[in-house]
Amino acid sequence: MAKKDDKKKVFEAHHYSAEDITVLEGLEPVRKRPGMYIGTTGPDGLHHLIWEIFDNSRDEAMGGFADHIEVALLPQNWVRVVDNGRGIPVDMHKKTKVSALETIMTTLHAGGKFGGEGYSVSGGLHGVGASVVNALSTNMGVFVHRDGGEYFQEYAQGKRKAAVKKVGSSKKNGTIVLFQADPEIFEKIEYDFERVTTRLRQQAYLTKKLRISVLDARNYTGKLNEEAFYLSDENLEVPNTTFYFEGGLQSMIRFYNEFQKPIHKNIFYVEKEAEGVMVEVALQYVDDISVRLVAFANNIYNSEGGTHLTGFKTALTRCVNSYARKANVLKDADDNLVGDDVLEGLTAVVSVKMREIQFEGQTKSKLGSMEAQSATSNVFGEAFMAFLEENPDDARSIVGKGILAMRARLAAKAAKDSVLRKGALEGMTLPGKLADCQSNDPAESELFLVEGDSAGGSSKQGRDRRTQAILPLKGKILNVERARLDKMLASQEIKSLVLALGTLIGDTFNIEKLRYHKIIIATDADVDGAHIRTLILTLFYRHFRPLIEGGFIYIAQPPLFKIKRGKDIQYAYSESEKNKKVGKDVDVSEIVEIEGQEEGEETTEEEKSEKVATKKAPKVTIQRYKGLGEMNPEELWETTMDPEKRILLKVNIEDAQEADKVFDVLMGTDVPSRKSFIQSNAAKADIDI
Repeated sequence: MAKKDDKKKVFEAHHYSAEDITVLEGLEPVRKRPGMYIGTTGPDGLHHLIWEIFDNSRDEAMGGFADHIEVALLPQNWVRVVDNGRGIPVDMHKKTKVSALETIMTTLHAGGKFGGEGYSVSGGLHGVGASVVNALSTNMGVFVHRDGGEYFQEYAQGKRKAAVKKVGSSKKNGTIVLFQADPEIFEKIEYDFERVTTRLRQQAYLTKKLRISVLDARNYTGKLNEEAFYLSDENLEVPNTTFYFEGGLQSMIRFYNEFQKPIHKNIFYVEKEAEGVMVEVALQYVDDISVRLVAFANNIYNSEGGTHLTGFKTALTRCVNSYARKANVLKDADDNLVGDDVLEGLTAVVSVKMREIQFEGQTKSKLGSMEAQSATSNVFGEAFMAFLEENPDDARSIVGKGILAMRARLAAKAAKDSVLRKGALEGMTLPGKLADCQSNDPAESELFLVEGDSAGGSSKQGRDRRTQAILPLKGKILNVERARLDKMLASQEIKSLVLALGTLIGDTFNIEKLRYHKIIIATDADVDGAHIRTLILTLFYRHFRPLIEGGFIYIAQPPLFKIKRGKDIQYAYSESEKNKKVGKDVDVSEIVEIEGQEEGEETTEEEKSEKVATKKAPKVTIQRYKGLGEMNPEELWETTMDPEKRILLKVNIEDAQEADKVFDVLMGTDVPSRKSFIQSNAAKADIDI
């Protein structure tokens, strides 16, 4: 009986009935689980609100109904998106019994992209975009210009404040959407104007003859007319830019290759429909070993590629091999160029547009529509073969590039095999200069990459030995921007780093074997330190990008100043913070600044006190750190390594193509372009020399 009673209690404790089911009405599910709809409530999710509203306007342009979109960042975190499309319908919806505008803005899975003739091509699939933005906004307002009238409706946290009303007459057509992101939802509301500009530039390339204006009026103190159609027409004195490209993807290729040396003159381009899929491809080869290959489906960037990219690669390899054999460049039947050979040095953009589209996953990062593969392969393959035959000089350069890549691949194979295939890395012990941590759990383990032996010594003494490992790097590591894998692994510093990470490298890379989930770059706050940091980031970006995308790479932020006022000690991370902490009430004559010593020298506390004493015991002393090696172990722990107090910057890739371009400039061989880039961006840099 006791056992039966126990079972009954357990059953009752786990009783599951209709009473346990929570029903969320309207847009409540969005506010309850925002991450399901926008991915995150951090910066990515915040900017996603702009993309959702912009994409609706962009879909109007893709359908041929609009040719100008304006995005403006306004004071008090308002965002304003305008298009001159048809305007959202405002008439009564038969099913919901309210205006179509209200239905779209307050109902999930309601929109003009599920069927009918509203949109032949669109990026939105689920009808959640505008309503999700509405749900996650404190306030939202929509002005619609259509059918000779101007209509308005206002919302708060996804709920309407009043019915749609006509507020005036209008000779225009289009939609004005204003929204104010909700601070109850988002961790921090701060839009990145450069990020917005980069995204919208990309969209302008993808939609030929679409004019996109971007304004940053957040600090504008004048009067803004919220009902004005385009604020850019008012000539506001605010940061602004307008994108308009006649050439579409060809213009995009020129932009990506701005700091590269093309190996052939003509940019290949094709735009043609097949099997109900509009295929658009542009490409050009450059004198480099990196691959720049980006794909879009209905103007949505597919970071993981998909079926259209598979079709493109298959056709590219087939065409180059076919032409090479026809031109008697490849004679041996075994000497086929492989995919990696024909991709080396390629800059290409593949874009498809289709009515019924399928993505793998909620983020739309990978296209799954199978008809896109055959359509892209057929359209591109036919056009590219014709391009090679009609442009023999370009064709010879392209085939020659592939053959050079093949020869380099075969020549390097033995070296790569000896290092990678035969377990040379897997079987080797960890590098001797690595001071490993005691923990075997990667989730709690950290690897500090520190500059020089002096900093290495201090950090080894000051660390938490259980979870923190130290790998000192000697000097500036190899610039891997144009180095092949066998040359890289001949570098002892890079080899030590690869061994320490545990992931291997190249085609044997396995992120599951990563030994540390925090890899922290800790270099000095001077020009050399910045250079070393850039070299390390180049290595991670080119050969360990999944570590960046996975959020495993960080940059340490050591302080620049130690401020001592009697027994009170504070640290400052910038000149302005130092001045603020020193205070205005302190007389300049009372301050003694102690410059940091050269690396390898040590200044004892007694010596520091002696320096202070010679200045008649001032009230405030400031030590200026030039490098990590100047800190004793206790200072390094307290300021840079203690998880409770330190400041770390997480490295992420907001725009892969823009990041790729920056690395090309900074680490490539084009000196004039690098000089121009540095001169143009010098004012943005916070470098202490």
